[in-house]
Parts: sequence; structure tokens; C-alpha cells
Amino acid sequence: MKKSEKKKQNQAANEAIGEHEIKTLHFYGGPFIATIPLVFFIIWAITLSVMQLVTEEALVLGIVIGIAVGLFFCKSKWKNYAQALFAGMAQPIGVIAVIAWFWAGMFAKLLAAGGLVEGLIWVGFQTNLKGGLIVGLTFLLSALFSTAVGTGFGTVATFGILMFPAGIILGADPVILLASILSGAVFGDNLAPVSDTTIISATTQEADVPGVVRSRFKYSIAAAIPALIMFVILGGGGEGFGNQQVLAELQEKVSPAGLFMLIPFLLVLVLALTGRHLLTSLTWGIVSSIVVMILIGTPFSEIINFSKNKAGDPVVGGALMSGISGYFNMAILILFILAAAHLLDVAGTMDIIKSFFLKIINGVVRRAEMSMFAIVAFLNVFITINTAAEITAGPFIRNLGKEFNIHPYRRANLLDTVSSSLGYIFPWSGGVLLAWSTIKGAAKEYDFIPIVGPTEVFPYVFQAWFLLIVMFIVTITGWGLRFSGKNGEELTKEEYEKLQE
Repeated sequence: MKKSEKKKQNQAANEAIGEHEIKTLHFYGGPFIATIPLVFFIIWAITLSVMQLVTEEALVLGIVIGIAVGLFFCKSKWKNYAQALFAGMAQPIGVIAVIAWFWAGMFAKLLAAGGLVEGLIWVGFQTNLKGGLIVGLTFLLSALFSTAVGTGFGTVATFGILMFPAGIILGADPVILLASILSGAVFGDNLAPVSDTTIISATTQEADVPGVVRSRFKYSIAAAIPALIMFVILGGGGEGFGNQQVLAELQEKVSPAGLFMLIPFLLVLVLALTGRHLLTSLTWGIVSSIVVMILIGTPFSEIINFSKNKAGDPVVGGALMSGISGYFNMAILILFILAAAHLLDVAGTMDIIKSFFLKIINGVVRRAEMSMFAIVAFLNVFITINTAAEITAGPFIRNLGKEFNIHPYRRANLLDTVSSSLGYIFPWSGGVLLAWSTIKGAAKEYDFIPIVGPTEVFPYVFQAWFLLIVMFIVTITGWGLRFSGKNGEELTKEEYEKLQE
């Protein structure tokens, strides 16, 4: 058989199974009709937010329906539309993020199962601080915990149940105390190497996670220092609560044993920040976590267990399983959103949008970064789960930033800091609603707990507000601006301009 005939047969076989590359799609009404899946998803997310019905499963359903609706507006062959979706899902960006999520999820759940949060709260009790000082300590402990486990929502839920009642007893202002917990969640959500938003911001901008974390540390600290000062100053003024029995019950729930889980946390942090691959760092973290848990007497069933439910169906439980399963829905969501965003590429929509912004920017890097800031902020206003908003904004930031050769670390920082902040500010955002719901549940157990409403707490989430201010100043002044060199290295403005000469 001739090579040309064999090539034709292979090409035909590939097309038959849908493996040919689709470079162009046409839509009835023009390129902007390709935005229907994403626009539908955004409207769907806004509607769910207003109705307070946001769940990850519901968000997945919204993007699936949006993609299905978009199919009916495709002028090209429907099989080409489908193949473009598959190509979008198969991008390394999504696959890397999903795998990193699973490893990070297992590690985070192991730290929690080992009692890290209880150990941190035990520290809070032992210091015997009161008023504004206990609020400041709560911020520090929640920031440390969220950085260790990489989950802002998990931090809000855990500290809301345990530390919020304790802080009320010790004379903390309820509104400022809840805001300090939210602020700690913002800190870790933004900075933790194992955070879902950190992973998404890095992978969508084609950057490595350790490098991203190192580059954004200065922004996180610049916001955290004034936030801590504000919490200490404004955190007092609560009436306190004299029921020592309640305080004793809370103290019985926590112990210092969980502090040993700081060992695997610090190990992962050191490995990640010294250049080890994220999966390598997390694997060592998982192994060391299991060893420490066994040594401190944690039942092995907390790590993994096998059983059957009442119906006789097999069930796999424990931290390892819950760590993976906790990201199934977000893994599906990112693949579908990447697929929907890829439609904008093959339809030419992204080029039109990019050209529009380029005319406004007119070659000025500062305007480019301000446009990125605005795009991310706009999407976070309407998509109340910051991870989903970040996934949606990622392709826009990547395409726009590449036009000006802005370094991937810088793009990732603009994407994540804005998303992490706004996810805990707006009264309708997922983080604030979770905090409100959590303390309502805690109030059923402790009747002295006041219910702090979403509209009361959002002005005092200082870490989020200061982080937004820092990043706005960054876009205006160019502080920390870096460009990409020939080999991907970071270049200052002066180095980059010299290279261009």
C-alpha cells in the first residue's frame, strides 16, 4: 500500500472517530453567537445566586444546558461543534488542574482528619486572649489553617462552628469576629499551594504553582498586616459570656495533638517553594500525613475505610476518598467551561474581543492590566463561586496578557487575588452566605450566639478589601510587573525593553 493511500485511510479513520482538529466554526448571527453557552451559564449562576440555590451540581447543569443550546445556533456541521468541545476539554490546562485538585483534596482532608484545626483552636484557648486580641488571633489561626488545607469554605465552616462561639464568650465583637474568619479564608484561598483557586490561576495561565505562590506572597502580606491591625483595634466591644460550662464544653472538643499535622504541612510548603513539582510535594505530604496520623493515634478508618450501606451497596469512606470526591463536580465544571471557552477561539469571537480591548488599551501595559482586573471583577460579581468565576475568566486573561508578553505569574496573580477577595465580600457571594449559614447552625447549639447577617459583615472583611486595594495599586503603578523572557524567565520592565532594542 502506498504511503499516500495509507495516510488517507488514517485520516478517514480519525475523522470517523472524531479526532480531526476543528480550526473554524460558523454560527448563525456571527461569531458572538458562540458566547451563548457561557452567557447562559452566567445568567444561570446569577439566577441561582439570587434564589440562594447555588450548588456545584447546579452550576454543572447550567453549563451543560448552555452548550446544548449553543449547538442549535451552529451553522457548521454539528459533529464539528462536538469535536471542538472535545478538543476544549482535552486541553492540558484542564487535565492538570483536575489532577492537582485530587492530590490537594486528599492532602487537605488528611490534615483536617488529623485534627489540625482543633490543634490551632486549642492554641487560641491556651493564650487566654480577649476582645480584639482574640479576633486578631482568630484571623491568624484561620489564615494558617486555610493555607495548610487550601480550602476557604472549609475554614469558614470549621472556625464558624468552633472558634466563633469561643470568641463571643471571650468578649469579641460578633461582626468583626466573623469577618476575621472570612479574612483568614481569603488569605489561604489566595496563597495556599493546594488551594483550588491557586491551582486554577496557575494552570489557566500556563504557570507553575510554586512560582505563582512565591510571586504573590508580597501582595498577600501587604494586605494581611493592616488587616490584622484593624481586627485587633475594632475586634473588642463584645459583651462576653460568663457561662463557664459552655466554655469548658468547647475546650473539651479540641486538643493539641493535631498540631503535629503542621509537620506534613510545612514539608509540603518547603518542597513546593523550593521548586519541587506540586504532585511530588503533595505525595510526600500525603505519605507523611498518614504516618503522623498513625503515630498520634488517629483511627485508620479516618484515612480510608470500606463498608456497606443499609441497602448493601459498597461504600468507600475516609479522608482519601472524600478528598477526591469533593472535587468531582468542580472537575466536570472546569472541563465544560474550557470547552465553552474553546468555542470562542474557533468561532473567532476571542479575536474580536481581544481586538476591542487592544483598541482601548492602545499598547499601554497599564491599561491591559486594568482591563484584566475589570474582567475578573465583573465575572465575580455575578458568579458567586469564585472558582467557577476564575475558570471562566482564565482564557480571557491568558489571551489578553500574552498580547503584551505579561509573565504568567503576573497574570495568575491578577486573576486569583481579585477572585479570592470578591468571593468573600459580596453579601450574595458563596463565602459570606456559608458563614451566615454556619453560625445559624451553631446558634442552635449555643443560644447565646448572635446571628450576623451577610449585609452586616461584608464591609469588615479586611483581608479581602485590602487585597483588592493592593492589586488595584499594583495595576496602576506597575509594582511587581514582570514580562516573559525567551525561555519563560521573569524580566523587569527595564530588562524587557533592553531586550526589545
